[in-house]
Amino acid sequence: MGPQFVRFDDVEPFSLVAGVEGRPLFGEKAMVNLIEFGPGATVPAHSHPHEQLGIVLRGMQALVIDGVAHELGPLEGYVLPGNVEHAAYCGPDGATVIDIFCPVREDYRERWDGSDSASA
Repeated sequence: MGPQFVRFDDVEPFSLVAGVEGRPLFGEKAMVNLIEFGPGATVPAHSHPHEQLGIVLRGMQALVIDGVAHELGPLEGYVLPGNVEHAAYCGPDGATVIDIFCPVREDYRERWDGSDSASA
């Protein structure tokens, strides 16, 4: 894989769950996903083997782990080791978040390529 340069406005979004869209950029061993949460959007509890790092760019995103909500605002970030169950919600104005996954989430690649049947 060679160098890639993208404008995220030009990346076709895919639905993660109702009210939540992602615009992915895939590398060989890691990926970035620009996430747009609609007002009040939620992501149900789930886990995955991928390490996940994130930065909130706009609005408020809360990550719920072990029943504890961790509310994050602009320029606050997080690291979730693989297999940690988590849920998410955002505030009334929605949120924009950058998620980084290692390794690449092949389920996201498949959904972005046209199959939109899985969730979170």
